[in-house]
Amino acid sequence: MLDVRRLHMLKTVAARGSIAAAAQSLGLTAGAVSQQLSALRHDVGVDLLRPDGRTVALTEAGRVLLEHADRILAAVDEAESALAAVRGTVGATATLAALPSTVARIVAPALTTLGSDHPQLAVTCLVTDQAQLRELTLGAVDVVLGQRYHHLPDTAPRGVEVAPLLDDPLVVVTAAGRGDGRPVALRELAAHSLALPPPTTECGQAVLRACHQAGFTPAARYVTADIAAQLTLARAGLATALVPRTAIDPAAPGIRTAPIGDRPILRLLFAATRRTETAHPTYTAVVAALRAAARSES
Repeated sequence: MLDVRRLHMLKTVAARGSIAAAAQSLGLTAGAVSQQLSALRHDVGVDLLRPDGRTVALTEAGRVLLEHADRILAAVDEAESALAAVRGTVGATATLAALPSTVARIVAPALTTLGSDHPQLAVTCLVTDQAQLRELTLGAVDVVLGQRYHHLPDTAPRGVEVAPLLDDPLVVVTAAGRGDGRPVALRELAAHSLALPPPTTECGQAVLRACHQAGFTPAARYVTADIAAQLTLARAGLATALVPRTAIDPAAPGIRTAPIGDRPILRLLFAATRRTETAHPTYTAVVAALRAAARSES
């Protein structure tokens, strides 16, 4: 009989690309993971992995087994959600992955609400901008607070349920005393020294697309994905930044913000969970708290 834990290890190795990386994410030693995968290979009687340079890749048998493993693991998730729904109570633990730019105005208020409404629930929050939805599909996190810019297609992986939270516009940020806070036409920024995210990021692509539609290519004086750095440059009067509204503390001194008047650039903030037929009460509670926090920002 196939061992569910070993199937999960196989899925994790396939996603991470190496036994060492999989072991690190699972909190195990590489030797322990190798031992379990050897046992799985013995169970099925055929090689599942092959060396691929410095990484490993699935064999044909491994790919076939992984397809079935995805369905088996999804069924386990479904069973756990159904049992939790029968109990009808919010559980004791959950793990939330969130973007750094959402912590102050979405995550912190949501966690405060959860602490009040469900004091027995301990939420571990991983603040990261790397591969959040993949972590969700691997079971490393339970809820993801993520983003998608409106010009980009929805690329949610199979088996992931996405709940929209908020349309969050980028705003023009300058030093206090510059401008009057009235809406700015995007074309006006062609004459500004700009602090922009790299063009390889989703936000950078969104800004480039909007500027091209406005008839110019932005010339970034400073290139950084660090929003705190962008705000520091704007506060010093060295640059104009385009930053998501909810990433800015409204009480932050030394800056002035203004909306884009003609070609708004929007990021969609969403909450994502693994898709199950029966809603899991714990994850539902986390999403509800995120939704309430987002609603207060709309």
